[in-house]
Amino acid sequence: MQTGVLRALRATAASWWRHRELRGAGQTGLARKLERKAVLRDLGYLRQAASLPNAHVICGECGTFIHLGWTTVSTFAPIESFPLAALAVVRGTPFIDIRPVSDVIAFVNLPRVARGGSVDLDPCGPGRSVSLTTYIDMV
Repeated sequence: MQTGVLRALRATAASWWRHRELRGAGQTGLARKLERKAVLRDLGYLRQAASLPNAHVICGECGTFIHLGWTTVSTFAPIESFPLAALAVVRGTPFIDIRPVSDVIAFVNLPRVARGGSVDLDPCGPGRSVSLTTYIDMV
């Protein structure tokens, strides 16, 4: 998992317009230095999200936010376009989706999120409950 996280963070850092611009101008050393700095910063955010009990990711119309207590990391993009938030959720940070519902029927048919780890053995039918990660995958 750690290798996948590092690859995702490195790819994100390398794709930033400023770093691409520096590479195009022949300043690859400076681009690499800035990319390493960005990866280390983002790893710090992921470590904080994993260690803080109240850390969570919120995705809404106004963007995606990672709340880490006193610090908030944000972007004006859905979670699919914000690799740091997606990695935090995959690593177990709670996720709150406040985007508007476009398909009410599909929303009504979603299961409840199980509390305290009690997941129904039969994940079908009304009143069923699933784990948060299963719920996020379904949404």
